[in-house]
Amino acid sequence: MQSAKYYVTTPIYYVNDRPHIGHAYTTVLADVLARYHRLLGVPTWFLTGTDEHGQKVQRAAEKAGIAPQEHVDTQVAAFQELWKKLEITHDDFIRTTEPRHTQVVQQWLQTLYDAGEIYRDEYNGWYCVPDERFFAEEELIDGKCPECGRDVEQITEANYFFRMSRYQEWLVRHIEENPGFIQPDFRRNETLGFLRKPLKDLCISRPKSRLAWGIEMPFDPDFVTYVWFDALVNYVSAIGHLSDDETFAKWWPVSCHLIGKDILVTHTVYWPTFLKAMGVPMPECIFAHGWWLSGETKMGKSLGNVVNPMAMIDRCGVDAFRYFLLAAMSPGQDASFTEEAFVMRYNSDLANDLGNLVSRVLNLMVKNCDGAVPALQGNPLDGDEERELWALAQAAADGLEPALRAMTLDKEIAEVIAVVRAANRYMERRKPWLQAKEEDKEPLHITLYTVAEVLRVVAGLLHPVMPERMTALRASLGLPPDPPHVPDLKQFGLLEAGTPVIKPDALFPRIVIEESPVEEAVSKPTPPPPKPEVPSAEPVVGVIDYEDFSKVKLRTAKIMAAERVPKTSKLLKLEVMMGSERRQIVAGIAMHYEPEKLIGRTVVVVANLKPVTLRGIESQGMLLAATKGETMRLITVDGELSSGAEVK
Repeated sequence: MQSAKYYVTTPIYYVNDRPHIGHAYTTVLADVLARYHRLLGVPTWFLTGTDEHGQKVQRAAEKAGIAPQEHVDTQVAAFQELWKKLEITHDDFIRTTEPRHTQVVQQWLQTLYDAGEIYRDEYNGWYCVPDERFFAEEELIDGKCPECGRDVEQITEANYFFRMSRYQEWLVRHIEENPGFIQPDFRRNETLGFLRKPLKDLCISRPKSRLAWGIEMPFDPDFVTYVWFDALVNYVSAIGHLSDDETFAKWWPVSCHLIGKDILVTHTVYWPTFLKAMGVPMPECIFAHGWWLSGETKMGKSLGNVVNPMAMIDRCGVDAFRYFLLAAMSPGQDASFTEEAFVMRYNSDLANDLGNLVSRVLNLMVKNCDGAVPALQGNPLDGDEERELWALAQAAADGLEPALRAMTLDKEIAEVIAVVRAANRYMERRKPWLQAKEEDKEPLHITLYTVAEVLRVVAGLLHPVMPERMTALRASLGLPPDPPHVPDLKQFGLLEAGTPVIKPDALFPRIVIEESPVEEAVSKPTPPPPKPEVPSAEPVVGVIDYEDFSKVKLRTAKIMAAERVPKTSKLLKLEVMMGSERRQIVAGIAMHYEPEKLIGRTVVVVANLKPVTLRGIESQGMLLAATKGETMRLITVDGELSSGAEVK
């Protein structure tokens, strides 16, 4: 990767409550990005931390009957414990109560005040305590906070203001001239939409009479600074701004600020204007990801539907949890977390596909190759099937760097799992359990060696996502525990013949959810009663019984992307979301539909069809369509219905 360095940050998390799945997702995503860049040999710095000032913290401490510092110390420990359990490899953890941070914040405030960028004035407005923000009356929705929908308080008081309005035209130009500055593109457009209205100056202080828990304004001891001015400065205070010029120059500007979409304005409007006023270069990219939903509803503490990461980790394992977070959410889009979706993806991708492949290959090596990597007389890649399978693995390896640049890690993971499925199909065709019975063992050795080499690549590509399990897989193949080198993943034949392999315990034990008799009765459809036979003049051809029909699983799926397959006029390649699962389907509908007009449609898919390869592209399902003469129409649903719904 042609980059001198990679500096990635998470937001610093507010410590008014325990960490939840939203915190875990952002931090795991940042960790995976950092790990991938380290594998690519790029100098990397990964920062996370906690935001510890503000009214919510003060009120939470008062409610608990303890001092604010004692409260935040307790809450910070919960985040640090979770990051350790999630195997987060941050290089620094900053707290806004640390002197190295408070000193930089006060230096910024004094510098801006001396330059006339901060002034004092009286403010009258509506204040939301949970969001710690003022809103004008016209911004309220039904008299409530436009961000969280909760009650607001009317406040009139003297405060200090940052002259943010003077940077509006500059900020619009910067965003328009630097399309990669805010990502994804629709978040960029959202910020530009916000900037179509006049940008007001920002209140950046709170009187101590109302809020004592904060960083004191250096030019007026009766005030503390606004928590968002305080918090945003962490991105530079942590890397030596105004204290260590060499370290700051090494890492700034930041390569990627990872944030949730709910803090888009503070990061894409407030933060750039602060930096501009201070003469500090702009971030390279601010990337806003979506929300985790509980079914179709946003998770929130007030709704009581927040997933506890610790409970999920204890139940299913760290690596399985990390895998689901990365595979199930397309960065930038919302994703749904349900136990059913988690178990289905785990069992499908990890237990059935990857775990089963590893088990079969290693068992056959232990049984038929003296427990070692088999020796070969020739080059396996002389065979067409072997060459094709290796080419798929190399395509996944080649896609890593583009996926990092485009922030499409879910697609990269899907490509790797597609390689695993292709390897399973290769095993089914080659039948090494039958090859083992032949006198000539070379075909068996070619089969097992080829799949073992593919597993070496898979383990390397998934290592940043599942470091513990992929280290175990590498060890099973006789490889060292060190993280792999990406260039090694692009070479065939690095497994040395005679290297002992280890038959591991189940890499991903299958998860079984036991249903109660009542649930079983509800969930399993009852066949309709037999109808009386009606005499017919002609016999009915092709009749199937209910048991045969019940084997077909139909699901709704939303088309996310569509493109024509080269060198054919009939086929389209579609990317669909079926619940939380992303699939690729090749459909013969190009004569009837333009690709761009399909995006966003909800269609019906045969979900349990065995994958097939059409024109070198794997198709993981089939669309349902009706035809009459030259007319074709896709089968869709009547009205709004979420993807992944069962069609009965």
